[in-house]
Amino acid sequence: MRFVKGHGTENDFVVLPDPDGRLELPDDAVRRICDRRSGLGADGVLRVVPAALVEDGARYAEEARWFMDYRNADGSIAEMCGNGVRVYARYLVESGLSRPGRLRLATRGGVKVVDVEHDGDVVVDMGLAVVGEDVPVDGEKATAVDMGNPHAVLAVPSVEALGVLGPDRKDLNVEYVEEVGPAHVRMRVHERGVGETRSCGTGACAAVVATVLRTGDERDRPYAVDVPGGRLTVTWRSDGHVLLAGPAVLVASGELSAAWLERP
Repeated sequence: MRFVKGHGTENDFVVLPDPDGRLELPDDAVRRICDRRSGLGADGVLRVVPAALVEDGARYAEEARWFMDYRNADGSIAEMCGNGVRVYARYLVESGLSRPGRLRLATRGGVKVVDVEHDGDVVVDMGLAVVGEDVPVDGEKATAVDMGNPHAVLAVPSVEALGVLGPDRKDLNVEYVEEVGPAHVRMRVHERGVGETRSCGTGACAAVVATVLRTGDERDRPYAVDVPGGRLTVTWRSDGHVLLAGPAVLVASGELSAAWLERP
């Protein structure tokens, strides 16, 4: 089984090409692949499959050729991943499956428009941010923001002072956000089904939306979002859409042992 390893601000993924739609990916296989001691190690798996060949992607097949089948490290299915979709798009261009420029990619969170060249950051229109009722996090009220997947954003004085994040929540992703300057925040994130990760693209989008709402800042202003794995740029536009820009790096490729994967 062929694989490619990549990351977006150190939020890392194993990319599995499946152009014929024949790859079966049970939860246990995802967990074994993502294990950082006995497997390849990753925060999640990205299966590259034509939208027309999978149930969740078929309704988007006329709009987008490729479907991002994203799985968390614990094997659970996720609707969307902002860093993952950039790595996915980078893979399509670098492998020759898509031309550089503007791509339309199907995800469980809808069709995403992605701009990708051979060099430079990848930019994704993440769609509309949907703000919900506040939710409790660590005994405080956090801002609920849906970016195709659920988030709760909690403003804190310092992300460094938080210590270990947790416990795991299966219902949402939690972002802890520190405002460090005009249009500049730091963020740590605890992702459902994964734990704390070095970065989260949808989480960065949610963090900016919540910060703009909390501070009364203007929209259409690019925000720098510093995460442990690097920096992302997020813009909440006046039309409600959120743009996410950041690096997407492919670091290795190879063959995954089918015998190992199938071994009990």
